Amino acid sequence: MAKEEKARAKKEEAKGKAKEAMGRMVGNEELTAEGKAEKRKGSARQAKEKGKDTFKG
Repeated sequence: MAKEEKARAKKEEAKGKAKEAMGRMVGNEELTAEGKAEKRKGSARQAKEKGKDTFKG
């Protein structure tokens, strides 16, 4: 389960980075903001999973 969550977090972060870059490239502030939010959400999910690993080990 933890590996799935970590993979999901990485995917979400990468998707956010791509959206943010695309938004900047085309000058779409809304898309840029969406990308930043997704990237932060993915980063937060990763931090949560790392915290779980720390307490398990």
